[in-house]
Amino acid sequence: MSDFTDQLNRSITLFDKPLRIISLVPSQTELLYDLGLDEEVVGITKFCVHPDVWYRTKTRIGGTKTVNIEKVKSLSPTLIIANKEENTKSDIEALEKIAPVWISDVRDLDSAYDMIDKIGCLVSKKEKAEQLTTNIKTGFKQIQGLFPNKKVLYVIWNEPLMIAGKDTFIDAILMHLGLENAAAQKERYPELTITESQTLEPDYIFLSSEPFPFKEKHLCFFLSSFPNSQVALVDGELFSWYGSRLSHYAPYFLELKKQLED
Repeated sequence: MSDFTDQLNRSITLFDKPLRIISLVPSQTELLYDLGLDEEVVGITKFCVHPDVWYRTKTRIGGTKTVNIEKVKSLSPTLIIANKEENTKSDIEALEKIAPVWISDVRDLDSAYDMIDKIGCLVSKKEKAEQLTTNIKTGFKQIQGLFPNKKVLYVIWNEPLMIAGKDTFIDAILMHLGLENAAAQKERYPELTITESQTLEPDYIFLSSEPFPFKEKHLCFFLSSFPNSQVALVDGELFSWYGSRLSHYAPYFLELKKQLED
């Protein structure tokens, strides 16, 4: 029997090594895969698209905010891994009656590293998780301050226009890159009009691939609305996923910098 503390300082007790795990968070599902838990993970959400082999073969238990409680129960999990922001309180309360629920709360890189290490301990993959964290930290040293003295508007939704503001993981990534978040005075994910956004005078407009799938067809509108800004389509997973995908961040941002400078 072992006690573990999650990132909300809640304590859960596992009576044995968890052999039937359900993940309710896409970025943490990918982490479990990279920690080598192919047999142990029995359920994922419909948004857990990485790795593709799991998306095609693992049982899907609904969405991150629409968990099918009965399907979870049918899988007889011994551990459920959730997230404060991505999952709902009502679902968590229902799931706690089925199995121990470990909850992450990731707002910045330090809490992301902490999450990886704690999940590593939770699933008996401590050394592998610590090595992963070390490798990620090495990569992030390469891109610290990569975009100095530039202001960016990071757009996550269209009609209404929604922006990533302060106290978000996206904002933490922007700050690490040396970018000034043009919406840093706004809470979380504010809705702004085009006029309000224009007054922020960003150097860059980043149109995210998720949750709204911005495409080339949206570029013309933003280019005409922000004639003094560079507009780029960016990979939303590489701004907002906080599991093992962090190991892909450094090469992506180095390439993004080259594209913006061309």
